[in-house]
Amino acid sequence: MGRQPSSKPTSFDIAYLAGVSQPTVSRALRGSRSVSLATRQRIEAIARELNYSVDKNASSLRSQRSNTIALLFFEDPTPDESNINPFFLSMLGSITRQCAARGLDLLISFQKMEDDWHVRYQDSHRADGLILLGYGDYTLYKSRLEQLVGHGTHFVRWGSVDEGNIGATVGSDNVGAGRLAGDHLLELGRRRIAFLGHADEHYPEFADRYQGLCAAMLAQGIAPEPALQVDALTAEDAGHAAAQALIARGVAFDAIFAASDLIAIGAMRALAEAGLNVPHDVAIVGFDDIPAASLTSPPLTTIMQDMKGAGELLVDAVLAQVEERPLPRTTLPARLVVRRSSAG
Repeated sequence: MGRQPSSKPTSFDIAYLAGVSQPTVSRALRGSRSVSLATRQRIEAIARELNYSVDKNASSLRSQRSNTIALLFFEDPTPDESNINPFFLSMLGSITRQCAARGLDLLISFQKMEDDWHVRYQDSHRADGLILLGYGDYTLYKSRLEQLVGHGTHFVRWGSVDEGNIGATVGSDNVGAGRLAGDHLLELGRRRIAFLGHADEHYPEFADRYQGLCAAMLAQGIAPEPALQVDALTAEDAGHAAAQALIARGVAFDAIFAASDLIAIGAMRALAEAGLNVPHDVAIVGFDDIPAASLTSPPLTTIMQDMKGAGELLVDAVLAQVEERPLPRTTLPARLVVRRSSAG
């Protein structure tokens, strides 16, 4: 005679009703991609019908897992002293929702270069893995990533995706996004397009965006001019200073592609101070679509990254390492959001 559901439902009861093994139920309820979507949805539906809840303590004892992920922000100077880039605040919501959907707890703190993250989190069993957001100068940060790899730490970071990445990395198609921005400005008839943002190995995401812009210009037979590229970090003051430096060079330009919205917002202020009208004199495109982008005057055209997809991939990339399965895809497309800062 088959197993009958008990008064207090267990994972074995769900397995019986779903016609699968108990380990399959366990994997499905922790969101493992090793279980097919149809099977996972069937198991989740039965669990809801039975009012079944996972015993996290028992599960952790069996798996030696904390069922917790640590999210570590790199500190960024901000006017409101939050020290969190507003772009990452949007991503935080996505990561939090994805953890909740997977039955995971989330620890959040700042990352500092001098800290031993693996000791404070994974090695102490406080977290099964780390999600790293932001990193400053990548040439300095990469040694920390190498240390994490050496210690066998499960981690994933948001950043530039290429074959030489150290550890798991998830990010947008920055080259493709840069080309989107360039094609848009070129279609408007703009030919002298400046780029505000670092374009070297220190800030590879910015460099990829500049590469995409250059590809769009070269496809139209326009050679990018080094004098139209000005280094800038992700901050309004940096964007303001970069636009002032660009104006002071005395080279003609009719458009700006800024490596981030914060840079673009600072640049718009500098253009207004110089008596230049946006978009009549200078069309401008930012990157990130932070909430402030739609509130500028005029509202800022920008590149929107896939925040929902980012949260899903970052969490799944950590779980894939913990569960010893292949990493998910790592690159997400971005899309152009056209507003009046680049009106024709």
